[in-house]
Formats: sequence, structure tokens, C-alpha cells
Amino acid sequence: MSHISKSFGGVEALRGVDFTLRRGEIHALVGENGAGKSTLMKIIAGVHAGFEGEMLLDGAPVHFHSARDALKHGIGMVHQELSVVPQLTVAENVYLGVQPITRLGAVDWAAMNKGAREQLQKLGLDLDPRMILGDLPIGIQQLVELSRVLFSGASIIILDEPTSALSPPEIERLFRSLRSLRDQGNSIIFISHFLEDVLAIADEITIFRNGRKVVAAPVTPEIDKAWIIQRMIGKGHEELESSYLGDITLASPKGARTVLEAEGLSKAGAFRDVSLTVKGGEILGIYGFMGCGQIELARALFGKLKCDAGLLKLDGAPHKLSNTARAAKAGIAYVPESRRSMLFHHEPIYKNTSIAILERLSRLWLKPDAERKIARQHIESLSIKTPGTEALLGNLSGGNQQKVGVAKWLTYLPKVLILSEPTRGMDVGAKEDVVKIVRNLRDQGVGIIIFSTEPETVLSLADRIMVMRKGTVSQEFADETISKDRLLAAA
Repeated sequence: MSHISKSFGGVEALRGVDFTLRRGEIHALVGENGAGKSTLMKIIAGVHAGFEGEMLLDGAPVHFHSARDALKHGIGMVHQELSVVPQLTVAENVYLGVQPITRLGAVDWAAMNKGAREQLQKLGLDLDPRMILGDLPIGIQQLVELSRVLFSGASIIILDEPTSALSPPEIERLFRSLRSLRDQGNSIIFISHFLEDVLAIADEITIFRNGRKVVAAPVTPEIDKAWIIQRMIGKGHEELESSYLGDITLASPKGARTVLEAEGLSKAGAFRDVSLTVKGGEILGIYGFMGCGQIELARALFGKLKCDAGLLKLDGAPHKLSNTARAAKAGIAYVPESRRSMLFHHEPIYKNTSIAILERLSRLWLKPDAERKIARQHIESLSIKTPGTEALLGNLSGGNQQKVGVAKWLTYLPKVLILSEPTRGMDVGAKEDVVKIVRNLRDQGVGIIIFSTEPETVLSLADRIMVMRKGTVSQEFADETISKDRLLAAA
């Protein structure tokens, strides 16, 4: 790939990027969220058809217009969110969409089971292909999807965060399979935030930052996590464009009451044995790479996801994590990472700001004038840029939509406010506005938990930071000076 550039709505995601993949190598691609890794891979996989630059496959120019088009040319992608069907058998997943048919037009189950077993054995798996896939560990499901991509004829395989949900034995099994595929002449692009996994499996590494390639180099003993992190965040003589580099000092409020306490929360496949506390007037930052379990933990604290084990206390009293209505009534508010899932884009602003308090406004009928009055107060206090309360939410910028998402919980201040990825996808100005809003709520005594994969967001907001890694809390930083590279290293 030469001089690849790609923009979304005027925002450059890639700028003049070169990338080379050789036959029979495992090539790792690393960089922070938003660095451009996924955009480049989606161009290779045919998901993004519109781009500038040149792509050559075996020396011949190519330009894919769909994932199916790329697959015809031998390029397949295994996404972080697996596309397997857990309710079907292993064999049905390997042959998904291409089941063998008998002369009578029926599915040839014997041929499909035999073919699936042979295909899985190439990856070192000896499975009964008639087993229901959802009954198997996530690591096996991932290898089944990899098997399906290989079965479709792919010789270039893109793996997006393949180890994020795997245990150490599952990772080693995956790595054995990848090395075997490499030795057979396949080429693998390995995208990961877990740098120790990158160093364990990759032959070559390319590092991205702010939509540009920083460096490409063979993986040698001289390359370690510190070397990679330094180039990811640009520490040293290179200038950063909008990254946070300075040290910050964490300081938890002294003498404040604990408003929320969690002990030993666990959810199979997501997180395990997580304990935390948050005080009134404190911002607890929970940082980790995508897939570390933090999104599921945020949902669990609001009752959207039922835990398998653990205890939650609110103001010292046990609180059941049964449903979202119970959580909201108890004083817990939650703004999820997806604005689309929490708001009504085709409705006016005033309806979105009042949706969480309609029961308090009136038990019998709606009061639009009262809703509009509340909306005007929030528009003014949060500096929401809009023509008025009747404007459709979907016509606002992402940053202003996020402010509305926060506003719906602020008519009656919550005890605990949970914010998942509160600044994702925003420009610098909008991020600063959200930071001011959150700090103001903290100063009013609200206990706030920030879940984010963006280190800048956590560092700019948190009084105390917990780092999650593969479903567990790996480290906590409190009452000390911390820098971005230490945060990345802990994750």
C-alpha cells in the first residue's frame, strides 16, 4: 500500500500511509485508539472502498469495493466481535453460507461434518463438529471463525484484537495455529493493544499515531514494550498532535463518604473478582484497552448486565443489581458509550432531556411545557449549541448529543454517575466542554465513574485510576504522580 489517505466528514483518518505485508509473515499493527489501524485494515478487507493511494496485491493494482470482493482475492478478516452463530453446530459455522448439498437438494451433513473436522485439524483442534458452538469456550469459537475464513480461501488473514478475551492457554493455542499458518505461506496481520502478545508472535511491527505510520521494523530482542509505547505516544523529540504527555498528580478527596462500593463482581466471559469504591465528590477513572471488560462492568453497575457473583452497596446498604429501573431509582445514572442506544435521534431535545424523569413530572399525563422549561435550563447550563428545545437531537453534533445524554440525568442530581467513553469521537473543544461538566458535577458531591479506552480522558478527569486488563483489575493509582506511558504499560 502506498500513500493511502482516507477522510470521514472532513476528518483525516489516514494521511499518506505506506504499508507492506510479505508472504509467510505475521505483521503486528499497533497504535492508540484512533491512530488509523482499523481504517487501514478495513480498506484492505474491502469495507472502506473510497480512499486515495495505491494498493498492490502480488504486484498487481487492486481496489476492493466490498468484503466479498476482498475475500475473492484471498483476504479475510476475523473481527474482535466474532460473527459466529453460537446456536449452530461447529460444522455449520465453518460452512456458514456454503453448506454442501446432495443431489436431492438437501444439506449433506456427513460431508459437512467430515470437512469441518479436517479443516479444524489443520489448526490443531480435534473437535466433534456436531457440538453446539455456543457451549464451547470463546477461544475455541475464535479458532472456528478463523477456520471458516481459511476455508473460504483466504491466504491473507486480518485478526483484530484476537487475544482480548482469551485465557493464557487459549492464547498459546491460537499462537501455535498462527505460526503453523505462517509456515504454510499464509500472511497474517495481527492488530492488538496487548504489547506482550505482539512481541511473542510478530515477525514485523508497524506503529501508527494520529493517522500516520511512525515506524515499521522487524521484531528483534532490542524491541520491548517501552520502545513501542514511546513511539505510540510520541515521547521524545517528535511533536505530538493532541496527545497528553505531561505528568499529573492524582488526589482523592479526604474524609468524603463512600457512596458506592462493589465487592468481588464477576461475570463469565467479561470480568472477574472486581472490587471498587467511589466517594461523593470523587472521579474514579477505569482505564483499559478495548475488550478488557470495562464496558460490561459499567453495564453491570447500572443493572443492565446481571453478575454471576459479587455484592454492591449504595450508601453502605446492600443494593441488588437486578435492573436499570431499580438502579435509577436508587440514585445511579448511566451514560453508555453509544449515543444511539441512549437517546432518540428523531425526537426533539426537550423529550430527550426529560425521558429519565417523566414519572416525577407527572404520573397521569405528559407536561410538555414543564419538559421544555427543564430543557432550556440544561441548554443554558451545559452550553448545548442548538436552535432551541424543538430541534431534533439527530441534527446536533456528537459533542452536543453527548451533553444531552448527560443532561437527562441532571434535573435531580444522582448519587453516582457512570460515564462510558464520555468523549469518544469528539473534537478537542467538545471534549473540553464535557470535562468541565463532569468536574462541576464532582464539585457538587456526585460520585463519578469514568470508563474509557482513551488515556487522555482518564488522565484529564480522574482523581483516582484503576486499570483493567483482560477482565481483572491489574493496577490502581492513587495519591501519586502518573504519566500516560505508565498507564499504557499497566494495561
